[in-house]
Amino acid sequence: MAKKKKAKSKATKASKKEVLVVASKVKNYIRSNDAMCSADAIQALSDNLYGLLDAAIERAKANRRTTVKPQDV
Repeated sequence: MAKKKKAKSKATKASKKEVLVVASKVKNYIRSNDAMCSADAIQALSDNLYGLLDAAIERAKANRRTTVKPQDV
């Protein structure tokens, strides 16, 4: 039988991006607050960080700058 090809979703494409956070540091912080961290939480945090950085870059560009500053974040 022929195998069906699965359509790639946006989530799959986004998850191929490099993880921007240090997983061990994030997990240690979460554990220090008496909570557990799932493996998916690290990728979700990184995906949100990409969005935050993209917005900061756009704000800097809108202000005619190539340098992202704290106020852009």
